[in-house]
Amino acid sequence: MDNSKFKIQNLEFSTFHPTYFSSIYQFVKMLQTGTIIFEAADNFQKQTYRNRCYIYGANGKQLLNIPTQKVSGKQLTKDVKIDYSENWQSLHLKSLISAYRSSPFFEFYIDDLQILFTKKEEFLMDLNINTFKIITDLLPVKIPFSKTITFSNELENDFRSLVNSKSKEMHHLPKYTQVFNDKHGYLENLSILDLLFNEGPNALLYLEKAL
Repeated sequence: MDNSKFKIQNLEFSTFHPTYFSSIYQFVKMLQTGTIIFEAADNFQKQTYRNRCYIYGANGKQLLNIPTQKVSGKQLTKDVKIDYSENWQSLHLKSLISAYRSSPFFEFYIDDLQILFTKKEEFLMDLNINTFKIITDLLPVKIPFSKTITFSNELENDFRSLVNSKSKEMHHLPKYTQVFNDKHGYLENLSILDLLFNEGPNALLYLEKAL
């Protein structure tokens, strides 16, 4: 990465789940660590940010969900394969265009993001890590990462609970201007894409202030 990019000063390790266009709050917490360890040895669970994110559409909070291939029994997250029987990539891209084409920085970022909706990654984890790489490039910020080899329930600096999309945790994030504020009010802790399209180069400053 470019040496001019913002670099994390804290040298601690923290563990997160690799998620699909992670939530704003997860990015806030990731900026507090020197190196991220992505959980790769856990069992896959449905209805989490592993394969979904939320954006701000014309009708309010909108779910973007990645279909996964069904298997019998438990499956490690790192082994989960994406289901391309339906063209979900086209649907997600059209949803982003519909939701954010009038946002201040849509044209500034959409070309860099489109590659994620044309390349067919086999494994969900690879796609999620690619979204992380592209977002950190666009912010821009340098956050080194590695992956777990074995699973452990007890870890220091453990933020794996943030993968739960139904979490009631209060985030207390500062507000920023969103495209459909006048219709549905402010929606907190959406995908990092919402912050990026609305705040552009100020997105990193927002994340730093929210630490």
